[in-house]
Amino acid sequence: MRIVQATLEHLDQLTPLFIKYRELFGQVAYPESSRKFLSTRISRKESVIYLAMPDDEERILGFCQLYPSYSSLSLKRVWILNDIYVCEEARRQLVGDHLIQAAKKMAKETQAIRMRVSSSINNDVAHKLYESLGFVEDHEFKNFILPISQD
Repeated sequence: MRIVQATLEHLDQLTPLFIKYRELFGQVAYPESSRKFLSTRISRKESVIYLAMPDDEERILGFCQLYPSYSSLSLKRVWILNDIYVCEEARRQLVGDHLIQAAKKMAKETQAIRMRVSSSINNDVAHKLYESLGFVEDHEFKNFILPISQD
């Protein structure tokens, strides 16, 4: 398996996986908007997207998307592992592990102090994966969300 950073050339293959990821969380597909969203992130270098691909094929088995952030308290970079998705047929093949290891390597190379990830409270599979790769549950800070109305 190889891990590559997504470019605009990957959009045709990446967009359907991104749509499946969004649908997993109850979102409407919006294929054109999804493609434009990914295209904008990649072209503006607003996120880093890693793709897992078989060694001898060009199909995508999974992806993860990270957004840069910063810690004012530590005066260092932080990476937010915002999205991770593995195709159903590729699950239990360590695809997620490989994606997160690539993300961790990039975080080290950019001198980040940490990587953050959130998951659904009842997603035990994700929790076990993150813990097996060294993530620890944050007991210092509680997260809150402020929905912003667009009307």
